[in-house]
Amino acid sequence: MTTAADHGFTGLTGFAADVLNSLGDVGVGVLVFLEVLIPPIPSEVILPFAGYLSQSGDLHLGMLILWSTLASVVGALVLYGLGAAVGLARAIRWIAWTRLVSLTDLERGAEWFHRHGRWSVLVGRMIPGVRSLISLPAGADRMPLLSFCLFTALGSGLWNTLLIGVGAALGTQHALLEEYLQYLDWVVYGAIAVALAVLVIRRILEHRRVVDEASA
Repeated sequence: MTTAADHGFTGLTGFAADVLNSLGDVGVGVLVFLEVLIPPIPSEVILPFAGYLSQSGDLHLGMLILWSTLASVVGALVLYGLGAAVGLARAIRWIAWTRLVSLTDLERGAEWFHRHGRWSVLVGRMIPGVRSLISLPAGADRMPLLSFCLFTALGSGLWNTLLIGVGAALGTQHALLEEYLQYLDWVVYGAIAVALAVLVIRRILEHRRVVDEASA
C-alpha cells in the first residue's frame, strides 16, 4: 500500500491521504457519514481527493461510489429519524445548539423542503448547505420512507459520482499536478480559514437578528 509521501503529499493533505489509504474504500463511507451529520466537513474536498487516490490502485473507483452513497443514505436516515422523533422545531434547536450548523442553514433546508416537496430530497442532495439538512423536515413531515431512501440514493449517488469522477480525472495528470503539490496544503488551509470566518460572521449576524427581533 502506498503512503502520502509516495503521492507527494505532506502536511494536512498527507494526513488525509494516509487515513484514506489506511481505511480503504470503507474509509470514504466513514468520512461521508460524518459529513452528513456534521455539514462543515465538505464532501467537495473529501470525494475528489478519494477519486484522485483511486488512480494509484489502492482505492477502487466503483467501491468509492458505492460506499459514499450508502453512507449518505445511512446518515440521512439518522437525521430523518431525529426529525420524525422530536419534530422539526425541536430538531432545529438541538442542532443549532451544537454551533456546528447555522440556524440560517437549518431554516433554509426546512423552507426548501416545504416549498418543493419530496422532490427537494432528490435535488437538494446536490446543493451545499441543503443536502444534509433536508432530511430533518422530511422526517418531521413523515415523508414515505421508501421514497425518501430512493430519492436520497439517487441524488447522493449522482453528486458523489460527479465529485469522485472529477478527482479520478485529475489523478491521471500526475506530471502536471506534481508541480503544484507543494501549494496544495496552503489552498486547504486557506479554505478552512475562509470557512471559519464565514461561520463566525454568520453567528454574529444571527445574534444581531435575534437581539433586534427581541427589542422590536
